[in-house]
Amino acid sequence: MGFSTNGAMVGSSAIVGWVSSDGAGVVKQYHLGGTSPRLVVPDQGNLKVVSNSTAIISQSLRLYMAFQLETDNDQQPQSRQLYSVGRTGVFPSAPNYVLSEHQVKVSTSINYVTGQSTSSGGPYVKLRRSHGVLNMIGWGILMIIGAIVARYFKQKDPTWFYLHTSIQLLGFVLGIIGIVCGFILKNRLNAHVSTHKGIGIFILVLGCLQVMAFLARPNKEAKLRKYWNWYHQNVGRILIIFTIANIFYGIHLGGEGRGWSAGYGVVLCVLFITIVVLELRSWIRK
Repeated sequence: MGFSTNGAMVGSSAIVGWVSSDGAGVVKQYHLGGTSPRLVVPDQGNLKVVSNSTAIISQSLRLYMAFQLETDNDQQPQSRQLYSVGRTGVFPSAPNYVLSEHQVKVSTSINYVTGQSTSSGGPYVKLRRSHGVLNMIGWGILMIIGAIVARYFKQKDPTWFYLHTSIQLLGFVLGIIGIVCGFILKNRLNAHVSTHKGIGIFILVLGCLQVMAFLARPNKEAKLRKYWNWYHQNVGRILIIFTIANIFYGIHLGGEGRGWSAGYGVVLCVLFITIVVLELRSWIRK
């Protein structure tokens, strides 16, 4: 549990507790001076912990931690609190008691006079949600709609081409902005999301290849056109598959809950039903 001035872990004083594999409970104060292990110093910080007031126990698969602080009117703990959990089965150990990487779970602000608290869902909530929404709309929805237009509306030439190009370009731009938001968020939170980041970079590379392929597309009469079509369509399919998987994975990492997953799942169901209907219609016409 960190006490912060700005809602970020860095710069805060934190009370950290764990119950090790041998059942021993340990509670320590840390000064979180930075993101590297040498800057996370045990038994340091500006919190005045009352002697023999700390305790942590494991009960019914939950951890309960308690501590008492000395305060006065001139110096109270910071009103912003951060709650985090570390990796399962990894415990600080003597002599350095180095903390493992952790995940920010929730951020709250408390009024010490009234006792009322409000939850902000963690630091950089707007940036995190902007990252998710932009990528979801850009890569995960517009790209699929653009592919649907290209596959099922070619009889309306050249309208389908301009519509397909416009939708894909808009999705690409929104996706780029979303990825930029993701890099900024990772740097600010020092988040360890290598798998999510790697898939995102892969999707970005595929998107850039699609743009370059569009600029270098041969004429309809060229012999290479059928190979270009095969490449363009299959790279697009791979991009969409990885995008859908990474969006659900990102929702899981962000801890946004089932609502976001269910909402995006409903959108995908609508798009899938649309594809089935249009595919059947195409087969009937043939």
